Amino acid sequence: MTITVFIRYQLDPFKRDLFEEYARRWLTIIPRCGGDLKGYFMPHEGTNNIAFALISFASLAAYEAYRAQLKKDAEGLANFRFAEEHRFVLSEERSFLRQVV
Repeated sequence: MTITVFIRYQLDPFKRDLFEEYARRWLTIIPRCGGDLKGYFMPHEGTNNIAFALISFASLAAYEAYRAQLKKDAEGLANFRFAEEHRFVLSEERSFLRQVV
């Protein structure tokens, strides 16, 4: 069963450009580490401090393998440090979803 991780980010609205840079970096890192990236979604109209990401995996075990790979990936670690240094993500929530067929 495929699962999709839905990530909801609360952003500092004055640092959206930094979050967008952070998200663009993941576009190559996530697939290399085993995630099927569906996309990052930035605020456009309306609420200016909420962004989303969707990443699919074949199973929870595949997700765990991906997380382990991320911890060894130099670019992934650098991107995590970038987020911590600039503090543009105020909070992050993860939900694990399955598609209704």
